[in-house]
Amino acid sequence: MSLPHTYDWEKLQSFCREVFIRAGVPADRATTVAESLVQADLRGVESHGVVRTGIYLKRVEKGMMDPHAEPTFVSEHGSTALLDGSNNFGAVVGSYALDMAMERAKQYGTGVVGVKGSNHFGTGAYYAKKAIEQNLILLVMSNASQTMPPSGGIRPFIGTNPLCIGVPAGEETPFILDMATSVVARGKIIVSAQKGEEIPLGWAIDKEGNPTTDAVAALEGSVLPVGGPKGYAISMFIDILSGVLTGAGYGQYVNNMYENWDEPQNVGHFFIAVDISRFIPLELFKQRVDLYIRQIKNEPKAPGVKEILVPGEIEHRQTERLKREGIQLPLKVVDELNDIGLKYGLQLSEAAIQNAPVIESSQT
Repeated sequence: MSLPHTYDWEKLQSFCREVFIRAGVPADRATTVAESLVQADLRGVESHGVVRTGIYLKRVEKGMMDPHAEPTFVSEHGSTALLDGSNNFGAVVGSYALDMAMERAKQYGTGVVGVKGSNHFGTGAYYAKKAIEQNLILLVMSNASQTMPPSGGIRPFIGTNPLCIGVPAGEETPFILDMATSVVARGKIIVSAQKGEEIPLGWAIDKEGNPTTDAVAALEGSVLPVGGPKGYAISMFIDILSGVLTGAGYGQYVNNMYENWDEPQNVGHFFIAVDISRFIPLELFKQRVDLYIRQIKNEPKAPGVKEILVPGEIEHRQTERLKREGIQLPLKVVDELNDIGLKYGLQLSEAAIQNAPVIESSQT
């Protein structure tokens, strides 16, 4: 059987939304989760894209996530708040937290929201873009299950805890730094393992602590912190804010969504929104950011470098291109989504771009 592998982003998002709805997820929450996944694929972060659909559904089916639970603010004090996600989808919980952080920022100048009782919340850029649309600066971070050793160790203890910073611009592309504190997000190694591809040396170690290019061995071992001790320290700091401070899991107490089928993940997040206008007029700020970006891009270039880019620019261009050309999915992801669709009476092929190349299904 041959299957398309290039999909219209809006139709793919509608397909995923409908899958979640038919799996029993309330429509508004299904919309949020599907949007989060497809936005990741559009930005080229396929490790956080629709590849996660299957594991999300499985955790709902096994009672490890509750899409009907209501995230609840357990404390609110001026510009700060603590949200209990009640074990709902991470993207749903994160969106609740973001809305509160933005609301508080507009009221008090800053909004700080800690989160406990959540799950994998997708890419930080998903939230940063929404804050930028509201002319706010956003810092958002999350902890994750153990995949990275402390510097000098070989056993996973902390997560590849991501940090994202979003800053509005005027005419230029907004600044969006969205990074894991590991050399690479573990999800990319998962994708490499699914594709049967090797990974670059320096991404990970095997379970004995030896450097490896084998993606499967890397998943059995540990990914490495970016910048060695510096990445490890930043990851630990994110864990303290997202986990220790909020009452969520931290370190070895954040459960792995692929391996632990007895307990919820209890992931923690931390959102900080800043109202620019409390410091400087918004339009003046955007003009200054634009000037800053243009000055950087006009700096002398190293040999062989055609253009100096700012954080978020590659992903912005990727998004615009894939919206025009379509999202290409790996064979294994196509097979899995196709099977999920058939289970719920949906045809993934309806989201395909006509006349796009096809691939041979592994089921033939």
